Amino acid sequence: MGAAIDPQVLAARVRNALPAKFASEKRMFGGITFMVNGNMLCCVSKRGLMACVGAAAEPEALARPFASPCFGSGRRMAGFVTVAPPGVADADGLNYWLALARTYVEATPRNASGQKRWRRKSAATEPSRAAA
Repeated sequence: MGAAIDPQVLAARVRNALPAKFASEKRMFGGITFMVNGNMLCCVSKRGLMACVGAAAEPEALARPFASPCFGSGRRMAGFVTVAPPGVADADGLNYWLALARTYVEATPRNASGQKRWRRKSAATEPSRAAA
C-alpha cells in the first residue's frame, strides 16, 4: 500500500484546480467527493484520488504510473481508477487526472441530485414468501 496523504490538503488542491462554480462536494467513499452536474468527478481520501474516467478511458488511465483498478465492497468498479498519493503529488499529476475525469463527466448526462438509480426492496414492502 502506498503512503498516506492528508485528504484535506488534497481536497484544497482539487478545489483550487476547479472553477468555483464547477463542483459541489459530498462526504462519500470515506473521503470528500467532488460532484459535477450530479455526477461523481473524483474522491479524495488518505489513499489518494479515486477518479471517474469512464470505461473507454480506463485502459489508458490504468497504464499511467500509480494508477490501479478501483474496488468497492470487494467488486471492481468499472470506469473508476485509484491513483496513489505519488500520482497526484504535483500539479501536473493532479491536473492530468482531473482533466481525464472532466472529459468523461462533462459528456455524461446530468444526474438529478438525490436521484436513485436502483432501489432495494425492504422486508416490509416485499410480499411474504411463506404466504405463497
